[in-house]
Amino acid sequence: MRVVLAGGGTAGHIEPALALADALRRIDPDTQITCLGTERGLETRLVPQRGYQLALIPPVPLPRTLTPQLLTVPGRLRGAINAAAGILDQAQADILVGFGGYVATPGYLAARKRKIPIIVHEANPKPGLANKLGARFTEHVAVAHADTPLPNARVVGIPLRREIATLDRLAMGDKARSYFGLMPDLPTLLIFGGSQGARSLNRAAVAAAPAFRQAGIQVLHIVGPKNNEEPEPASGGPQYVTIPYCDRMDLAYAAADMAMCRAGAMTCAELTAVGLPAVYVPLPHGNGEQRLNAEPVVAGGGGLLVDDAELSPDWIVHNLLPVLADPARVAAMSEAAARLGRRDADDALARMVYEVVGAGQR
Repeated sequence: MRVVLAGGGTAGHIEPALALADALRRIDPDTQITCLGTERGLETRLVPQRGYQLALIPPVPLPRTLTPQLLTVPGRLRGAINAAAGILDQAQADILVGFGGYVATPGYLAARKRKIPIIVHEANPKPGLANKLGARFTEHVAVAHADTPLPNARVVGIPLRREIATLDRLAMGDKARSYFGLMPDLPTLLIFGGSQGARSLNRAAVAAAPAFRQAGIQVLHIVGPKNNEEPEPASGGPQYVTIPYCDRMDLAYAAADMAMCRAGAMTCAELTAVGLPAVYVPLPHGNGEQRLNAEPVVAGGGGLLVDDAELSPDWIVHNLLPVLADPARVAAMSEAAARLGRRDADDALARMVYEVVGAGQR
């Protein structure tokens, strides 16, 4: 089978595409995978690292909603569609699977032009323009949220890396804490803000470092490569470990009892899959999709929610520290988070690919 994946730009589009690629290769190691991308996106690094072929098309950023701005890009879009169609031809694609973002739009239009079956995967409760468009061209739509307003939607979840989807946090806990230089028997908070860190999370957490130590809580804080926030060193007591970047998030999750983080779709999917409760601090930009990602987890008892503007050392002291000091509550939140998670979305989406291709070949 020959599959073209359109999921470039951000890790939220690329990682589910690569997780699907891995699942397809587990079923049949001879599956041919081609990833569409542009020279601007993270795919230029992430796709080759995972051993998959990357084919580049011209970047054509589009507005997030249907607006008159669309009329300003037809020429560039036409070039990107033609480039994507050429890649589909070269790959002799049996199917195109799109994950949204501006790489997906030319992919959908090119696949429609070539009469190649399309699957749309939407990770967010509010679909973006690319997937709204793609969903018009196919009956095969996979979503992570039951109330995502796309036609013919089938809930499959978000495909995750196997090291996350198969993680046993309890079994790996001691090894993970040792890996980061943490004590094996203290309540542990993981703080991260995505690949670049998050300044508001960093400032609030570092300012609360003395309170964490006084409460007997150790911290693993991924500050981001461009940030230099770090608490004053203290002799003895719980550790406050800061690192610029972490390429072993499976171990970071295993080391922690709770997290404090943004609420991107991938973050929420990973934390619920591994059963790690969190304080979600939605990014205060965009169309509010991060809050929508976190709200079902919080409503189900698997986390807390705080606005970015309200996050402060005082909020941490009065709202987060009492939770971390209550092991029974943390355990209950962990179980609640795990009930909301899904570990098999990669296999579910792979089965969907086989269904669609098989139906087209009959």
